[in-house]
Amino acid sequence: MQTTLNTTTNGSSSPTTSANPVSTAADGSNLSDMFTKLLVAQIQHQDPLQPTDPSQFVNQLTQLSQVEALQKMASLSGNTAASLASLQAQSLGAQVGSNIMVKTQTLELSDQTVHGGFALSSGSANTAIVLTGLDGVRHTVDIGPQAAGSVQFSLDPAKLGLAPGHYSVAISTDSGLSPDVEVLGQLQGVRVGANNTTQLSVSGVGVVDASAITQFNGRSAV
Repeated sequence: MQTTLNTTTNGSSSPTTSANPVSTAADGSNLSDMFTKLLVAQIQHQDPLQPTDPSQFVNQLTQLSQVEALQKMASLSGNTAASLASLQAQSLGAQVGSNIMVKTQTLELSDQTVHGGFALSSGSANTAIVLTGLDGVRHTVDIGPQAAGSVQFSLDPAKLGLAPGHYSVAISTDSGLSPDVEVLGQLQGVRVGANNTTQLSVSGVGVVDASAITQFNGRSAV
């Protein structure tokens, strides 16, 4: 495939991250003890001339039971999610060393050729792969007209004059649509990350979620 490289500089911006606060529910037994004490105190200090309707106490007990049931359900759901993540990590761990295709928006360039692809819903007369380094410099690799369907590409960083490092990657088309980029890399490691997500270390890509896998290609050389 004939490619040409154009390089432009844009103002860089620092990525922002948002905190992901973790809330913890009160222990069920503590909640039950506190509720019981409050209920007893309410009964002891009620106006003898205007006693509280007993149905109100029943409603309060029902609400407590519902809260405790929801807490137990949340705990079971959390345990189930952790177990499933562990099983998924073990299953994918057996595939370490295999070559896989993953959807990605980033690349870790080295001296190795990058093999990837994308799918066009309609033809594009002007198609390009756009790589942006951490310095904000955009490198546009023109790949010419492409018909609708699957498009495969190979990027040789040395021939394109691209220094090793981290780059974002996107596809530019004359329709303005930017299809998902899939890249072939070797599965190098698996771990369970935050929120019980299974994360993969993939050569030429970096760390991605397990849901990014689109294809297993066995253990043949990339």
